[in-house]
Amino acid sequence: MRRTLSPRVECLALMLLALLLVGAGLGLREAQNVDEERFLGVALEMLQNGSWLIPHRAAEIYGDKPPIFMWTVAFFTWLTGKPNIALYIPGLFSAVTVTAMVYDLGRRLWSQRIGRNAALLYLATYQTYSILRTGQIDSFLILFTTLGLYGLARHLLLGPAWRWFYVGCAAMGIGVITKGVGFLPALMLIPYAYAVRKDWSGVVAMPGQARKWWLGLLVMLAAIAVWLLPLALSIVLNGGADEVAYAREILLRQTAGRYANSWHHREPFWYFFTNVIPQYWLPLVLALPWLVPAWRRQLQKRDGRVLVLLGWVTLVVLFFCISAGKRKLYIYPALPGLVLAAAPLIPWLLQRWFKRRPRLRRAFPALVAGWFVLWFARGFIEPFADGVNPDQAIMSQAATMSHGADLVLVNWEEGHWLFARQPIVHFGMDNSTVERAAQWLREHPQAYALVPDEVLTRCFKPEAAHELGENSRAQWSIVGADADNGQCQPGPSPRSYRFEWAPLAAK
Repeated sequence: MRRTLSPRVECLALMLLALLLVGAGLGLREAQNVDEERFLGVALEMLQNGSWLIPHRAAEIYGDKPPIFMWTVAFFTWLTGKPNIALYIPGLFSAVTVTAMVYDLGRRLWSQRIGRNAALLYLATYQTYSILRTGQIDSFLILFTTLGLYGLARHLLLGPAWRWFYVGCAAMGIGVITKGVGFLPALMLIPYAYAVRKDWSGVVAMPGQARKWWLGLLVMLAAIAVWLLPLALSIVLNGGADEVAYAREILLRQTAGRYANSWHHREPFWYFFTNVIPQYWLPLVLALPWLVPAWRRQLQKRDGRVLVLLGWVTLVVLFFCISAGKRKLYIYPALPGLVLAAAPLIPWLLQRWFKRRPRLRRAFPALVAGWFVLWFARGFIEPFADGVNPDQAIMSQAATMSHGADLVLVNWEEGHWLFARQPIVHFGMDNSTVERAAQWLREHPQAYALVPDEVLTRCFKPEAAHELGENSRAQWSIVGADADNGQCQPGPSPRSYRFEWAPLAAK
């Protein structure tokens, strides 16, 4: 008789697998894309200026995202002293914790084998690898949306379990102040209510408990207040126009306003179905031709577990399809629910495949092991393939050529601020034009300016510029006041920001 591992041991083994896959190469990676540069820079600036309630980017208020993820990166930077490690720890922690929750929920809903299948499917999916290894908010958001899913599922499908329900509500609240969509697990209540009304199996009806249900909303609001209440008090007591504008931006424009009328990443309704799911939900998506009919048969049998999980996944995907703004990582919170709905069918599906292709039975374990080994190896290869961040080299050269003088930034990017080795001056992320830089150099002839070549000739003589290098967006040059071509007319002095990294904040 084959001896099975205890659930605790098996769960720990799966968590170790998650640690190895997502943690491979940790410490070798540097911030590369604009999201990673931005969030690491905001976290380091928090440590430097102590402004924890209102994030800043190069001394200007940063109003795009709540601060929970940046707090976490700042904490691990303080703890480790290694910003290039701290940036990726939230994703690593999410990988280990979410794997455990998916395993445990699958085990409780069906069996230990199903829990193992669900956890392995989650770790094998390409989107899991591509997001949890990044220093982005979504690598941390998945922790709270999955904890919300876990808490609500323990209550709705395995309960009554009011404590777990409140844990799920608290997780959603923290998820909201991590990224506005942290409330997504609450959408489970829609298919759950339908299943209860139609008397489906696998769901727990709890009539006459209105007060307890409403208490869940209060718990979620209390979790949100962890940040919003101190922020509101700070603005009321000490805030100025900038702080009030920040509150309006983060609470209205960057949440409901951005969802209803997005100004970035605009894509058609079907974007996720054509550009994301076929690639980023591999290899699970390959089984959909067999899974969809099997799910239909389970729904015909009125299995409430499948209805609630699949219904929730569908609602999450549709929620993001409706918004004009779309990115490939938006639908990632739905993945744990999808693998939980698919996991019970995997043994049946494999048996069907093996029966028709006996050789596949012998090769399948090697294919699975090879798939994970390749992801593990990629973790050590990627840092060397990416190389040194080009902005790091550009800013190092700029500091040398300007002898550490103030550097005015034009059409700048987060990498220029993150890797600055001298004081930088700018006029806001969206207002640092070449014309304003030319005016600043006239008023401060000892300063220099970092300018993309595409706008250089508007105000400066190209023969007086010094090439610094190229990043993914432009070729960059440094100029002094002597490079002014006199073609840019002075205007009203714009509001300026001056920022300098303290020595302890060196990246």
